[in-house]
Amino acid sequence: MKIVFKKEYLAELYNTGKTTNKKYRFQPEVIAGYLKCVKAIQTVVRIEDLYVINSLHYEKLRGDKQGLSSVRVNKQYRLEFREVTNPNNITEVEFCSLIELSNHYK
Repeated sequence: MKIVFKKEYLAELYNTGKTTNKKYRFQPEVIAGYLKCVKAIQTVVRIEDLYVINSLHYEKLRGDKQGLSSVRVNKQYRLEFREVTNPNNITEVEFCSLIELSNHYK
């Protein structure tokens, strides 16, 4: 599955393990969890395969974040993404658009 980073800091965290933007500085265990989540998303063929990986706690979001899905990075942070299916409406996901690494409790 192809990953598209919607925000520059997400791509920086994935490629270098750190970011130059002081607003998005995270603890090393948060970055390690983020990398684990992105790699898990890359390896799945169908989005339903994320349900099998219990540690990710995959869920479709509701309310003001409807249309987004998330996986847990740790107890405090989650990785929000948008699932984009191919034009033939096949259930396989061609790529995910990573939206934000957010504090779940804010």
